[in-house]
Amino acid sequence: MIIALAGNPNSGKTTLFNNLTGGSQYVGNWPGVTVEKKDGKLKGHPDVTIQDLPGIYSLSPYSLEEVVARQYLVNEKPDAIINIIDGTNIERNLYLTTQLLELEIPMILAINMIDLVRKNGDQINVKKLENDLGCKVIEMSALKGENALEVAEAAIQMVQEHTGIPQNPHVFTGSVEHALAHIEESIEPIVGSKGLRWFAVKVFERDERAIREMGLSKEILDHVESHIKDCEKELDDDAESIITSQRYDYIAKVMQECVKKKRARGELSVSDKIDKIVTNRILGLPIFFAIMWFVYYVSVSTLGTWMTDWTNDVLFGEIIPPAVSAFCESVGMAGWLESLIVDGIIGGVGTVLGFVPQILLIFLFLAILEDCGYMARIAFVLDRIFRRFGLSGKSFIPILISTGCGVPGIMGTRTIENEKDRRMTIMLTTFIPCSAKTEIIAMITTEFFPGNVWVAWSMWVLSFLVIIFSGIALKKTKLFAGETAPFVMELPAYHFPSGKNVALRVWDRGKHFIVKAGTIIFSIVVIVWFLESFSWSLQLLDPETQLDQSILASIGGALAWIFAPLGFGSWQGTVAIITAEMAKETATSTVVMLAGKAGITSLFTPIAALSFMAMNLFDPPCIAAMSACMREMGDRKWGWIAIGYQFMLGYCLSLVIYQMGSWLFYGAAFGFGQIVAIVIIAAALYFIFRPVPQKQINTQTAEA
Repeated sequence: MIIALAGNPNSGKTTLFNNLTGGSQYVGNWPGVTVEKKDGKLKGHPDVTIQDLPGIYSLSPYSLEEVVARQYLVNEKPDAIINIIDGTNIERNLYLTTQLLELEIPMILAINMIDLVRKNGDQINVKKLENDLGCKVIEMSALKGENALEVAEAAIQMVQEHTGIPQNPHVFTGSVEHALAHIEESIEPIVGSKGLRWFAVKVFERDERAIREMGLSKEILDHVESHIKDCEKELDDDAESIITSQRYDYIAKVMQECVKKKRARGELSVSDKIDKIVTNRILGLPIFFAIMWFVYYVSVSTLGTWMTDWTNDVLFGEIIPPAVSAFCESVGMAGWLESLIVDGIIGGVGTVLGFVPQILLIFLFLAILEDCGYMARIAFVLDRIFRRFGLSGKSFIPILISTGCGVPGIMGTRTIENEKDRRMTIMLTTFIPCSAKTEIIAMITTEFFPGNVWVAWSMWVLSFLVIIFSGIALKKTKLFAGETAPFVMELPAYHFPSGKNVALRVWDRGKHFIVKAGTIIFSIVVIVWFLESFSWSLQLLDPETQLDQSILASIGGALAWIFAPLGFGSWQGTVAIITAEMAKETATSTVVMLAGKAGITSLFTPIAALSFMAMNLFDPPCIAAMSACMREMGDRKWGWIAIGYQFMLGYCLSLVIYQMGSWLFYGAAFGFGQIVAIVIIAAALYFIFRPVPQKQINTQTAEA
């Protein structure tokens, strides 16, 4: 048995899905398309699959998500539909409901957020709503778990008893109903009786995709066209607008009969009052930056640092290594094997895991901000800013996802319809610090700038500035010129975060980081240990005195000249940058392993450490993210353009930080390096602030 969940974005569909399926969720792609597919087994019912459809506003083919949902419902025909609607926003949500009812698939209308409806003092006449819509209606709160399982069990009962097929409500009137009746009579021999009203409406709207899939002949289309034109002439509007208008007229009638609002028309809700401040044109962005400063202050500079210091210095410093060393000596283990386990595996992987507390704290704060509804507002606030610079607010969603990992962030660009905007977002989205890059920020901040509450936050702000300024510069090039994709987003009402939802988000993101540490990073750490412990003649070296004779030292030394202008031209810094391209987390483990007892402050000066951090933040991401970039670009040429741009930007930014910082703050003499840095700054300012080329303006005008 398959039960589909359908509803508007931010109606609580995902929360209900998580409640119903628990941990038995499977994520993939819909066949032939790049929209994410998510399904899972209903808890306690292994024979029942819950299919989570993309959040949509209608079954019209305006977006890839709507096409996917429509194709699934019309062609796959699930056994039942649970239509989730936001009880605080019924009028807008019922538009999709009227379309779903026309499919004549057993359906339950689940009025979500009923706790907020009661809190607002509103009343919903469920019985009257059932009579008007012709389907079963259940009140629930997915967030609180109220009636969530009951909704699913009611759907199962409907399927088992062969009941619940909705009666078509009287949505359309007058000449429109008359025309639809004629269309139904003409197409019923071809499409059958089930869902006949839905197919008739699509023909009336002249929906080319639906008509093509029905396989209607020219004779039938010519026959019904006269009825459609008569309606258009009588109502003085086009067919699609007529259908939309009559749907909303019907919804308004249902609202009047079934819903009583306590708040007077025009009176602001609590969410509206909060939004007047947090989405304010002037205050919105400073508030967002202040909140993120607090997040980084707690996660990296105070509580997170205390937790990480204990994990690194005590757990992986005073407890585990001595205990393991003692065990190895007691069993007579070979010295090289003990070194591999203690110095390589525990030292390398332990360093990565040592920063988990800081990363989990950041994930915790972000999950709370997402679940309470604040992050949806930031997408809206940033759309105003991004739009001025050629990016859409849609680009913020992949950027937000990339704070966990760049791979799903890159995949999240699939929701951007405009191909040029999508490709540009793929290039820019990994500039936001992911969990691995956050670990690098934490290490550099903790080791070189202890107690400074601004360094970590300033790196996060810098990432936003790099994204915005890159967007400005790239949008003025021929490759990315064009109109910016429109951005429409439902703003959910503010609510207290669900502990379960927050925990699930933190766990999903944290699990990915920890699993990566236990697999990819483990492998890289072993390889690095081998290369630093042996010479080319495979002689085991003394880690205290002979590291510069190792295989790793010779490889790093051969390439060190590339990074010398950035301040870390030692073979150790070079090796750390190279291994970070496999997995960014290995930058920290490699540096700690190569620094040994001297500590990483022996490898870098403070300004070189900042440069090292910037290079790792803005050069190409890890190999997994680069592979995702190649795949999502759809063309290897575009993939290499993205990677080349990221390396160039990371290298130039790192060079400017080191050369100008050394001269301005650390007493270095003004020389060739500073001249190169000034040239880079001048070139960047030119590409950012130059006027849009006239040829490009003419092309955009012609397209418009």
